[in-house]
Amino acid sequence: MATYFARGGTGDNISTAEKREALTQALKVIGRPLRKVLILPPDHTRLNSDAGELTRLLYEMLSPQTEVDIMPALGTHSPMTEAQLRMMFGESIPLARFKVHDWRNGVRHVGDVPGKLLHEWSGGLVDYDVHVEVSKQLFAGYDLILSVGQIVPHEVVGIANYTKNVVVGSGGSDIINKSHFLGAAYGMERIMGRIENPVRRLFNHAAETFLRDLPIVYVLTVMAKNKSGSGMIMRGLCVGDDMETFTLGARLSQKVNFDLLDQPLRKVLVYLDPHEFKSTWLGNKSVYRTRMAMADGGELIVLAPGLKEFGEDAEIDRLIRKYGYQGTPKTLAAVKANEELRNNLSAAAHLIHGSSEGRFRITYCPGPQMSPEAIRSVGFEAGDLKVMVRRYNPDKLVDGYNRLSDGEEIFYISNPALGLWALKSQFETAAG
Repeated sequence: MATYFARGGTGDNISTAEKREALTQALKVIGRPLRKVLILPPDHTRLNSDAGELTRLLYEMLSPQTEVDIMPALGTHSPMTEAQLRMMFGESIPLARFKVHDWRNGVRHVGDVPGKLLHEWSGGLVDYDVHVEVSKQLFAGYDLILSVGQIVPHEVVGIANYTKNVVVGSGGSDIINKSHFLGAAYGMERIMGRIENPVRRLFNHAAETFLRDLPIVYVLTVMAKNKSGSGMIMRGLCVGDDMETFTLGARLSQKVNFDLLDQPLRKVLVYLDPHEFKSTWLGNKSVYRTRMAMADGGELIVLAPGLKEFGEDAEIDRLIRKYGYQGTPKTLAAVKANEELRNNLSAAAHLIHGSSEGRFRITYCPGPQMSPEAIRSVGFEAGDLKVMVRRYNPDKLVDGYNRLSDGEEIFYISNPALGLWALKSQFETAAG
């Protein structure tokens, strides 16, 4: 196991030509004949990962001599449309090369992680076995599987990516459900931004124990918003097949993607790009990524012009509408009392993650595809999008602190998927 390429720094800006050279160098170091390759990028909901360009570069480099398939690691998300595929990956890759991951029916059972390990890792909070299932596509005779994704703070696994992209993004329902619930039970505030935690141990153990014979190599990015212009900047690129490769990138992400504050935030405004955020399943990153920084009694206002549903999956959407974002005690009680939630633990975990736990107000301001009544029915407050945009115009705000003409101070976040906002006191040992 090894790191094949690693470059990055808080001031780095890796160009397209440098990305191509890095990938070329890594493939040379890997050094095996490549007749058939599978690329596993995220879907369009991770557009800022730069996985779209990296996938296109890999396809262009490999396809003249190699059969290349691409399967977006959807997890529970809906399959990508042709328009979404073209938006993310460009026009040069034939649509026939894209495969669709079916997390319910298209998976193979490869093994079980025993409950005694979950009990040990979680400090006794959960003790269920986890069935590890991954896409059958991974076993289609590939000489190399390239898992492409972004290292960034994450509410379930602390810091995405690495083995998560395979065992969850290309995984089956049991590990998706139970890993999400493991993280929620352990406590999001104890996981967010941490490299080592029970969920990471589960993912790594599953991959190292049951997928060790698959030729998986990880292509991992660290991205930052371009503060002097539009788009994103690649601060780091790591290619390898081991935890050390991931750790190199994760430590950089902790420097690049964390916004650690001295004082709690009283009023936060988050904008959800309508091309990226169409559900609260994704849009609640506005809650996940800010909850640690929010002051008791504060308000989080979410501008969500593209919002049209709660869950990316029809069944999860139904469960969110039925049970709502009611906080940990009520959700745990609902799990205990209702089999349908016990069978969909990722939905239950999402309900916990998306709650303020009663500490602060969450006001969603949807566009025309979601009614205020529906927003209120799941436990949020509803605001008028047009009124809020007139009051807090995103085009006139900068990321971070803003003081309006009447003296009101707000903290603005233009994309919650790009970082983690927390207090310095919460991350005195952030390197862990």
